[in-house]
Amino acid sequence: MTTLALTGAAPRAGWFTQAGQVLRRWLIATLRQVWGPVMSLIQPVIWIVLFGQVFQSLGALPQFGGAGYIDYLVPGILMMTVLYSGAWAGTGYIDDINSGVMDQYLTSPVSRSAIITGQLAQQLIINLAQSLVVLGIGWLAGARYPGGAGGTLAALGIATLLATIFCCASTAVALVSRSQIALISLSQLVVLPATFLSTTMMPADLMPEWVQDVSRWNPMTWAVELGRGGLSGEYPSNGWWQLGGLAVLAALAFIWAMRSIRAYQRSV
Repeated sequence: MTTLALTGAAPRAGWFTQAGQVLRRWLIATLRQVWGPVMSLIQPVIWIVLFGQVFQSLGALPQFGGAGYIDYLVPGILMMTVLYSGAWAGTGYIDDINSGVMDQYLTSPVSRSAIITGQLAQQLIINLAQSLVVLGIGWLAGARYPGGAGGTLAALGIATLLATIFCCASTAVALVSRSQIALISLSQLVVLPATFLSTTMMPADLMPEWVQDVSRWNPMTWAVELGRGGLSGEYPSNGWWQLGGLAVLAALAFIWAMRSIRAYQRSV
């Protein structure tokens, strides 16, 4: 008779199995309410089509380097899409808290990091699908990507890194506040300044000096410029420290989410 039979202990699934089951649960929930991710693509379509046409003449300015405005705009809309989507990632946790699912998670032997990672993976899969759609819409609207397949993959990788930052931050805020209203209010307070105080829609040279100073240290600017560099094939000269800054922020945001779920567990 084995030790397991003597003690009556149930075998515990490995970490990857746990994270995979959490991911599976969130993917099933997404498929049941697929209208949410689909509807979130309406806004980037409006931005690309409307702004691309209204400000098309700006592409003639020397600050755009000879490329059309639509080519300049699409990488910014790509990052803006994952920013907005990531900022709402924590709403799922609040639903779990209100329905009691989170308490069931925390009384089970599931690793806390598997809970965070599984849901994060689901969000990143959605963001990747949305990013591909945005790039396709941009191409149909007239944008071209001289960076080729490698540059496109680089832009998608940067978008995923930016999504990781805001998904984890949104998760942390949700677990701390436990309030949809607080999460939505804080998200709106962050995403709009992050978008318009960056080079998402306009080169830094065309902005007021104080906006240039802010945008220089805005992670959204780092992601947009790196993504723009990948799609155009011309990366910014300071791209390495921008990439490093995004990676550090992603790691810190994940740690924040982990600390938040443990703090939530201690408080219940």
